[in-house]
Amino acid sequence: MVKWLDGTGLDEDVVVSTRLRLARNLANYRFPNFMNNDEAEAVTNEILNCMKDNVYEVPYKFYRIRDLSDTERSAFVEDHLISPNLANNLNTGSFLLRNDEKATVMINEEDHIRIQVLLPGLNFEKGWEMASSIDDSLEGKVEYAYHEKFGYLTACPTNVGTGLRASVMVHLPCITMTGHINSIIEELTKIGLTVRGIYGEGTKALGNIFQISNQTTLGESEEEIIKKLNRVVREIISRERSTRVYMLDKRNHQMEDMIYRSYGILKYGRIISSQEAMNHLSNVKLGCDLGVIDYIKSKDIVKLMIEIQPANIQRAANRDLTYEERDIYRAELIRKKLSNLEG
Repeated sequence: MVKWLDGTGLDEDVVVSTRLRLARNLANYRFPNFMNNDEAEAVTNEILNCMKDNVYEVPYKFYRIRDLSDTERSAFVEDHLISPNLANNLNTGSFLLRNDEKATVMINEEDHIRIQVLLPGLNFEKGWEMASSIDDSLEGKVEYAYHEKFGYLTACPTNVGTGLRASVMVHLPCITMTGHINSIIEELTKIGLTVRGIYGEGTKALGNIFQISNQTTLGESEEEIIKKLNRVVREIISRERSTRVYMLDKRNHQMEDMIYRSYGILKYGRIISSQEAMNHLSNVKLGCDLGVIDYIKSKDIVKLMIEIQPANIQRAANRDLTYEERDIYRAELIRKKLSNLEG
């Protein structure tokens, strides 16, 4: 169950999620890449003590990366709750996860602290309010590494300044189908934004889902970064919607055929890879958002997109699977889920 998708946000037909991430380091400690295990443990304990002193409306649970299995670590990444970088830090990495999964405090990732807030739909205002609240609470109890001229000091120079990385995951099937996605990526790069795959840096887009975020954090305030990204995302939302309307009007039969063919493969297929499943689920989500398929909710398709990823399939099966067994189990899971969603 993907808890962070519970609730509502704006423009969920295009925007899957909004994420606010703050990078912070503690003064008087070396950055994680240069720390020894004793220093890393001291940082961990200091952050844990700070979090324990606070009374939160929703409690947090603490995890050490080394205590998780390979499948569990990968599943947390697939659920977008921790970064791939943290999942690979077996020696010193850990994190605090809010019970509703809408906030994560990652410890000893690239920086000592990575505060992440993840919400469904377009939701910058609430996301920033939550992230800022966690940040203020920690900053009231520990001394951050901060420079009067440069702002918050971070391991990577691109995060120096506010330390804020604001991003949205957007579903852009029609912009992609018409071949305009590459020109949009080029335009976004020119104005200081970046487009990545579904799991961030170094990953590729799956199911026509892209992650758009600010590229630098120095020289702009948090409010300016969020305002700029929000404005650009709204323009992309408008373009995707207008392209959907145009294609449904001009290529109605082709669009419906594509959507229902994908639905048929998902409903009756017996073997399916994660990449093929993502492509077909993207088409079905488009059908739900356009009203072509009116008996399934679009958000349920998004949840299914996460649940059919490799580690989540392993976790659902509760046993080690070969590649072929995983593809068979995935197809079975999709058939059952769709049958339940149909009522």
